[in-house]
Amino acid sequence: MTSTTPPAPSIDGAALLDEIEAFHRRFNIFPREAAYVAVVLWDAHAHLLDSFDSTPRIAFLSPEPGSGKSRALEIVETLVPNRMVAAQASVSAMFRSVSTVEKRPTILYDEIDTVFGPKAGENEPLRGFLNAGHRKGVGMWRCVGDGANQTVQEFPTYCAVAMAGLGSLPDTILSRSVIIRMRKRAPNEKVEPYRQRLHELQGNALRDKLAAWADSVRDKVAGAWPAMPDGVTDRPADVWEPLLSVADAAGGDWPARARAACLELVAAAQDNDEASLGVRLLTDLRDVVFCGADRMPTAVILECLLAMDDAPWGDLDDKPLNSRTLSKLLGQYVTPGNKPIKPRGIRTSSGTPKGYYAEDLTDAWTRYCPPPPPRSATSATSATPQVSRGESVADSATDIRHTPQEAATPLFSVAG
Repeated sequence: MTSTTPPAPSIDGAALLDEIEAFHRRFNIFPREAAYVAVVLWDAHAHLLDSFDSTPRIAFLSPEPGSGKSRALEIVETLVPNRMVAAQASVSAMFRSVSTVEKRPTILYDEIDTVFGPKAGENEPLRGFLNAGHRKGVGMWRCVGDGANQTVQEFPTYCAVAMAGLGSLPDTILSRSVIIRMRKRAPNEKVEPYRQRLHELQGNALRDKLAAWADSVRDKVAGAWPAMPDGVTDRPADVWEPLLSVADAAGGDWPARARAACLELVAAAQDNDEASLGVRLLTDLRDVVFCGADRMPTAVILECLLAMDDAPWGDLDDKPLNSRTLSKLLGQYVTPGNKPIKPRGIRTSSGTPKGYYAEDLTDAWTRYCPPPPPRSATSATSATPQVSRGESVADSATDIRHTPQEAATPLFSVAG
């Protein structure tokens, strides 16, 4: 008589993700409901890494210590495969740990600000490793061997990475990350105290169930092309594709929750993006300085920018913006004729001071700046010092005398 082994009972993916979410909620206070959804899906995606073309990083960031970042990493640590707490790991150790797919670690990096922040020091190899490893098939090449007996070897870098740290991260990392901006708990926000020797075992039990469920849906997830919410394209779509694939495989209300979380967190990341200094300069020139004028002396531009209380122009490397730095920043961009933007002479009745023309800036404004805010008929009058016709314009803002004019009137007419 032939005996048969009964098939293992199927695992309800949606119910399992619910359990993992409840486990996080016992110990973590996240800043928004969408964050719980994203973190649970990230935990699960780490068990399915080879089903995807890329792996999003997850970054728990805050401006101040004591905001729950490290605790978030501790709970993630109990739920992901082959966890590697990497704060003290050498780059060589990371290279070699990732080289074996069967034992490839999930890297958990606390205090990531020591790598990317002001205290970073000589961490360029580690920066390169973390940058490269988000996409499958991308490796880093190193010379290995002794003395003259060297060979070139490619080290795989593809692995899941969860990070926590103060402040922010380089744009190349942020754009490939699910960003959870943590904050201190309010007095009415309570969590259960985490005790590693007790609760780690509970998390590991969920991890093992998650691994078994991942094995049952691996083929389904590998061939998935999840539908993206409207407006989520390019890098945000790359970040969220693995997470939405996990949600679709789990079923229940997770596909809908995942897409709502995707829209919310992508929008939140965009709201928190700090534009580059050059884009900020272009935008301020368009919206605060020129305001429809066809040209502007350098001295007036500097006076306007330095008068902005909420702008960085008064303190660039411990000194205010000057004409040389202004020229250097704008010279990174080009005119509609594809030539670097440079100051030119502006003809007035009393001289030819150096300045900038709106026609030279229009291409950069169109390509790099966000849509302009709506303006009232008199907003430019209060925002922009304007040079009266006939005044002598010197290259020092202290020599300029201003008279208010209507916003619709250009500061200078084009001289014939």
